[in-house]
Amino acid sequence: MKLHLLSALALIAVGFCNQVSAQTGKTREQVKAELAEATRTGDIIAPGDSSTRRLNELRPSQYQATEKPKVKTREEVKAELAQAIRAGDIIAPGDSSTRKLNELKPSKYPANEKAGAKTRDEVKAALAEAVRTGNLPAQGNDNSRKLNELYPGRYPVATPTR
Repeated sequence: MKLHLLSALALIAVGFCNQVSAQTGKTREQVKAELAEATRTGDIIAPGDSSTRRLNELRPSQYQATEKPKVKTREEVKAELAQAIRAGDIIAPGDSSTRKLNELKPSKYPANEKAGAKTRDEVKAALAEAVRTGNLPAQGNDNSRKLNELYPGRYPVATPTR
């Protein structure tokens, strides 16, 4: 019974994903890979549950736990804020743009130490490598993870750069 229910759910998900892929330009193989990943990790809505709880939330012992970001302590956050205020690395109050205090009044704050400047060709090469390896932030709800973390089968393993 459970197998039939999960199979039906999977078919519905594939149908839905096919509709979404038509809108987002994903291939059938990409959608199938996403569904397989969601099924493997339990990241699909639990059948028969009227809420939007996922299988990995209802039965966490059956699925591998996902890494949660490290939570900073109150003291760490206060220290970071104090450093940002000292450096003027905060958005200027009353400014409707996202300009920072150290950009508006650079003489009042210590100069930011920039890393060695790269040439245009070096930046373009680094971007091309990031696109190739999926080392870019994912768009949507989960901005904390990179594309190669969300879809490891789509990208080759990144080679370390010097």
